[in-house]
Amino acid sequence: MYKHNKISIVIPCYKEEKLLGQVIEGLPDFVDTIIVVDDNSPDNTYEVAQNYALKDSRILVIQHKKNEGVGGAISTGYKKSLQLDAHIAVVMAGDAQMDPEELPLLLDPIIEESYDYAKGDRLSSGQAWEMIPKIRYLGNSALSLLTKIASGYWHVKDSQSGYTAISKNALQAIDWDKTYKRYGQPNDLLVRLNIHNFRVKDVPIRPIYNIGEHSGIKPMRMIPKLSWLLFRLFWYRMLHKYIIRDFHPLVFFYFMASLLIPCGGGLGLYLVIFRIFTDNIAGTSALFSAFLLIMGFQFLFFAMWFDMEANKELK
Repeated sequence: MYKHNKISIVIPCYKEEKLLGQVIEGLPDFVDTIIVVDDNSPDNTYEVAQNYALKDSRILVIQHKKNEGVGGAISTGYKKSLQLDAHIAVVMAGDAQMDPEELPLLLDPIIEESYDYAKGDRLSSGQAWEMIPKIRYLGNSALSLLTKIASGYWHVKDSQSGYTAISKNALQAIDWDKTYKRYGQPNDLLVRLNIHNFRVKDVPIRPIYNIGEHSGIKPMRMIPKLSWLLFRLFWYRMLHKYIIRDFHPLVFFYFMASLLIPCGGGLGLYLVIFRIFTDNIAGTSALFSAFLLIMGFQFLFFAMWFDMEANKELK
């Protein structure tokens, strides 16, 4: 136990036979349960985990019959943590990119400061730009910006970090069968936590790369997919938090922005094409397009400001 709290570690794995042992061996003694979830790996990940389970009674190995994605593996581990009555569940990937010595940094905010979710932040480190592959750094930064808008946690800097700790109360509140099962699980979870008004803390951690890990993530393919996911999650949060659970007028501001900005931009584009290929355009038409855009962005910025104010107590 850690400060009288039962700790479970969830390790989602897919093709991690080389580094999984390093992760398990590095875990501190205060960890009560180690839940290794093999997401139907085609290599020997499951066998490696089982061998360690024979040596350490804290280790529980779960194997998916079919690949469900990293989010599905995390959900499986979270549900098992609830069954084992863990007070805090921590996610650590099986690729050794998360330093076990930093575990207390994630646990203490939940135990001592009454946070519900602590999330590692690699981007605040002065080493991030040098250590993280540039394309991943830029892609992560772009997704983190979009996640701020979608989730309402405007202070979260590194939305894609998988090094997290979650309280028992938050574990019980989330329906883990409905969460996103693939790489966008951290983004989906932040939205669901915000709907329940759980407090989230960003914890600066050291980025670890180039230790033999293998990543199947292709940022240029993943960003458009996750951007669409975040768009849907944004409106899901608007519906459930600001309409169903409690009404807030910011939904009208976001709605008007989503209406006026495309209309103004579309009209402006039409006028430019019309001017190039046909004849002059009326000055009033250009002014009307500019008016729609200006009003749309004003509605958007006010909506963001209202959202920040509504969620400022959650950081």
